[in-house]
Amino acid sequence: MTDTVPNVSVIIPLKNEEGNIGPLISEIEAALSSHAPFEIIAINDASTDTTAQVLNSLQASKPWLKILTHQKSAGQSGAIRSGARAANAPIIATLDGDGQNNPAFLKDMVSLLETSGRETGLVQGQRVGRKDTGFKRWQSRTANRIRSSVLKDETRDTGCGLKVFWREVYWQLPYFDALHRFMPALVRREGLAVKTFDVIDRPRHSGVSNYGFFDRLWVGILDLLGVWWLIRRRKKPPQLVN
Repeated sequence: MTDTVPNVSVIIPLKNEEGNIGPLISEIEAALSSHAPFEIIAINDASTDTTAQVLNSLQASKPWLKILTHQKSAGQSGAIRSGARAANAPIIATLDGDGQNNPAFLKDMVSLLETSGRETGLVQGQRVGRKDTGFKRWQSRTANRIRSSVLKDETRDTGCGLKVFWREVYWQLPYFDALHRFMPALVRREGLAVKTFDVIDRPRHSGVSNYGFFDRLWVGILDLLGVWWLIRRRKKPPQLVN
C-alpha cells in the first residue's frame, strides 16, 4: 500500500484514547478493504496517557498508518487540519477517536461521494440512537436547531465526526477553530451539494470525552455569527474572457 497513491485518507483526532485506538483502527481496516489502498492518519493531540505508545506498536504491523503528534493540544479542528496536510488521497474521511462513530459506515459514505461526482463536496454523517446523556442530547438538539435556522444548511447533525469529502474542497474552506462543525454550510457556500447519511451511534468503549464542548450554544455563538457573515459576503469568482 505504501508504493501507490491511496484512494482514501482517514483522519482520526486523538486525545487520551489509549483504550480505543487499537480496536478502532482494526475496524477501519476491515471497513475500507474494498477501497484499498487507503491510509490512516492518527493525530496524537498532546495526549498524556499511553496513546503514543499504542500508536507506535500498531504502526510496526500497519505501514499505511501515519502518526502525527502535536506538542500542544490544538483541538479537533486543528487535528483535522494537520491530518489534511499530510493526506495523499483525493478523498478524506474523518471520525472521532473515541469509537462512538462506527467505521462500518465509511464504505458506503465513500461510495456515495464517489458516485455523486464533483458536484457534491461532502457526505455528512447524521447520528441516530445517540448514546450521550440526556442533557448533552438536549444541548446538541438546541444548538442544531438554531444553527440550521440561521445558516439554512439543511443538515440535522453537523457535530457527527463521520464525514467524507474531497480533499480539494476542504482547502477551499476558511479555517477557524470548530470548522468541522460548520462544514455543511461552508461547502454549500462554495456552490457544492451536501449529502447526509444516517449512522448509528455507539457508546464510548473506554475513557472520557475530551472534545465536543463546542456543541454548547453559548460557546459556539460567535462561530455561528462568523459563518453567517461569511455566507452573506460570498461572491462568485470573476469569469475570465480568455
